[in-house]
Amino acid sequence: MQGFERMDGKLLDAAVGHLVPAGSMFAFLAAHRGDVFPDADYADLFAPPGVGRPSLPATRMAAVLTLQVLHDYSDREAAEAARFDVRWKVAIGAPLDDPGFDPSSLVYWRNRIAKSKRPHRISEAVKKVVQDTGVLSGRRRRAVDSTILADAVATQDTVTQLVAAIRRVARVVPGAAEQIAAVCTGHDYSKPGKPAIDWDDPAAKDALVSSLVNDANTIVAVFAGAVLDEAAASALALLALVAGQDAGPAEGSDGTDGRWRIAKKVAEDRVISTVDPDARHTRKSGEARRDGYRAHVAADPETGVITDERLTRAAGQENSDPAVAEAFVDAARDGNGGGGDPLAWYGDSAYGTGDLRGAIEKAGHQAVIKPRPVRPAVEGGFTVDDFTVSEERGTVTCPAGHTVALSRTRVATFGALCRHCPLRQRCTTRKAGRQLDLHPRDDLLRAARAGWTASSGLRKDYRAHRPNVERAIAQVATWRGRRLKLRYRGTAKNNAWLKRRTAALNLRNLLGKGLARRDGAWTLAT
Repeated sequence: MQGFERMDGKLLDAAVGHLVPAGSMFAFLAAHRGDVFPDADYADLFAPPGVGRPSLPATRMAAVLTLQVLHDYSDREAAEAARFDVRWKVAIGAPLDDPGFDPSSLVYWRNRIAKSKRPHRISEAVKKVVQDTGVLSGRRRRAVDSTILADAVATQDTVTQLVAAIRRVARVVPGAAEQIAAVCTGHDYSKPGKPAIDWDDPAAKDALVSSLVNDANTIVAVFAGAVLDEAAASALALLALVAGQDAGPAEGSDGTDGRWRIAKKVAEDRVISTVDPDARHTRKSGEARRDGYRAHVAADPETGVITDERLTRAAGQENSDPAVAEAFVDAARDGNGGGGDPLAWYGDSAYGTGDLRGAIEKAGHQAVIKPRPVRPAVEGGFTVDDFTVSEERGTVTCPAGHTVALSRTRVATFGALCRHCPLRQRCTTRKAGRQLDLHPRDDLLRAARAGWTASSGLRKDYRAHRPNVERAIAQVATWRGRRLKLRYRGTAKNNAWLKRRTAALNLRNLLGKGLARRDGAWTLAT
């Protein structure tokens, strides 16, 4: 059943209160943790009164989870802080001689909240404080950006993944261990470590890869059509994915003779670890490849308050910057962080897609997004903007005056018209002539590029407000000068972490603006 804090304090509770700096997160939680995280918000997590042993107080544990994510502490570090750090004791309302709690209590609370109907209630509680202060009232700008956060596991090579995936199937799938021992010949999967081969011999490595892939395919085939629970089915699906993503037929093989080799290029959505199948390779720039997850943030550039956040896999079109920004726009249109009123959305050129611009226009908002540059097919030659598009007539006219019709897939093919065209050398090197593939919202993309070039005021507005989101990104991704590394496995748990992190940062931001509780309402001094 639910436990509650004692309302009658002890002498030791007040003896050290003066040591906590006024205006700090510790002092705020000491005074208002019950207002931000009221017991009633956690009643659904427990059995009725009188049933079972009382839990740790919800107000206290919500404060601990907030401080933990703000200071980037592990569960053990947070439990030690709650036991030994005077500031933490004051913040969570624990007596000076309180022995604290076991680190596993934090796992219990996170899991209990995650499985409930309101898995992000700590974030929701802080968003309610933000709303009640009115700090976003009248502020109609939102800036979006993202950053890569390193995952909590080591990236695995192909051999390690195949061996680990087969071992997982042996542990999870009923009867699989016996089948693996009977039919798999590539390796003794009951022994720890990598297979013992001459790793400097390419032929030995090729033979090992072939045997491991064949073992994986055999096990998948054995259990094809079997009725399995979710964990077993997931283990088999992961094995099939790992076997297929990195291996291809060996040279001279048609894929039916059992000869395989490691593919020469990385799969687009490659699983990089069987320990955390959601972690991915990605590139924040063309030069730097990183592994992990992508944290997306929308913030008010004037106050720095984070209005929305989402952690996704680092790869995949559905997890791209513009795709997640569309979800932010939809949420703001529905009243989350935007009040339903028109907003101006600021983003760098990574967000300059036609789909996102279309979503912003549909929501009745404004896009202040740096356009993606257009590159000519021939250096110094014509770009797509030198072609005239008539959406009404469904035609495209080239710089030489030739007009062709747009196909159903929005492709304009000039073909033979380019053969004797005097401008061909400035237009295309393609033997079949110039071909344009136009986006369905080509009109918005053209207008954005033209507006950006013509309006110095638009560029000035962008430079004044878009860079401010970098501060919010830095706060999310760093702590005391070091870059954070995620502590959990899987998108769901790490997304929950991100929401708690942004909630703690927003609360700290409001404290800097003089957050106070007066007559039962939240107010700001500035």
